[in-house]
Amino acid sequence: MRVAPPTPTTVQDHVALAEIELCGELMIAASAADGERLSSDAIDAVLNVIPEGRGGAAAPR
Repeated sequence: MRVAPPTPTTVQDHVALAEIELCGELMIAASAADGERLSSDAIDAVLNVIPEGRGGAAAPR
């Protein structure tokens, strides 16, 4: 019996991979934080968001 060689059928969703990475960064920051939750400023810092009124427009949520 002859088996066909495997073909590379990997599909990458770059948006989904970026979202997974950001979630991982938030989980790491949350586990290292003091207290029960991260502040909005801490979340913005982890996600590299510049809030409105601080020199740029906030990223859409």
